[in-house]
Amino acid sequence: MNSVYLKENLTFDQARMVTESANDGKDLFLKGICIQGGVKNHNQRLYPVDQIATAVTSLNEQITEGNSVLGEVDHPDDLKINLDRVCHMITEMWMDGPNGYGKLKILPTPMGQLVRTMLESGVKLGVSSRGSGEVNDATGEVSGFEIVTVDVVAQPSAPNAYPTAIYEGLLNMKHGHKVLGIAAEAKEDTRVQKFLKDEVVNLINELKLRS
Repeated sequence: MNSVYLKENLTFDQARMVTESANDGKDLFLKGICIQGGVKNHNQRLYPVDQIATAVTSLNEQITEGNSVLGEVDHPDDLKINLDRVCHMITEMWMDGPNGYGKLKILPTPMGQLVRTMLESGVKLGVSSRGSGEVNDATGEVSGFEIVTVDVVAQPSAPNAYPTAIYEGLLNMKHGHKVLGIAAEAKEDTRVQKFLKDEVVNLINELKLRS
């Protein structure tokens, strides 16, 4: 068995994501299940609980040692972290029963501002774990699993619907490039915040039409 790139999507309902705020609302967090253990997922892969626990412990050790574990909007097709798509930082991971939980701090990056606006507008977002491991072709069981990060993904409207990429959705929509360009300014300028919110609402409507 060779090590392969593994990514696993969890919908909003599966991840049970909740939002938390701190510092008078200046800091926004997402908290919930990041990866499920002991059950076969939609990719027909099974992550044993001990594999999840080892991977979660390893990633949490990186965090406690002072390393920044960053996550993106949607997920690329490799393990590389693209700084222009970073929207959050994982501040903590832990086990609860068979599942690995995480707490994600939304950052004031262009993509972080986009995610914040979506959350404040009531959009239900899911997560996608990204890592590597070996998969038994016969049983689908994963071994040697390592988590690299957890990304934020759009909520599919049906169980088998592939989530439309927020980032690509923006690039394909009218004024999408403009939204990305000014998102970084939204934190300090109320006029920019209003424009960003209007355009995000347009994006949400487009995502609903495509799903």
